[in-house]
Amino acid sequence: QVQLVESGGGYVQAGGSLRLSCAASGRTFSSYHMGWFRQAPGKEREFVAAINWRGSITYYTDSVKGRFTISRDNARNTVYLQMNSLRPEDTAVYYCAAASIIRNTQVPGTAKQYDAWGQGTQVTVSS
Repeated sequence: QVQLVESGGGYVQAGGSLRLSCAASGRTFSSYHMGWFRQAPGKEREFVAAINWRGSITYYTDSVKGRFTISRDNARNTVYLQMNSLRPEDTAVYYCAAASIIRNTQVPGTAKQYDAWGQGTQVTVSS
């Protein structure tokens, strides 16, 4: 099982930027599609972005398209989420997740399809 550790969260004003990182260890990183999810207080965890094992295919939820970019570096066992033009509604705990390519021929978009999760990192955007 892969282990995931997020970093890079923090406090930023609206319009600002943050870059989240998620370092993986334990199993072959390139055996996993990777995703980012977020959960705001009182709300369910929601999909934000995902990337296939090669880094050649990406998906985004509509609310972050054009503002967020997911990428990965398989040599560094790390996936990133570059977040620009942040809005107060982006405030949440952000989680990275890994989905085995054996069980998922396509990049999954729902939380239940992911096999491993990080502990989360808080992102707070002030207005």
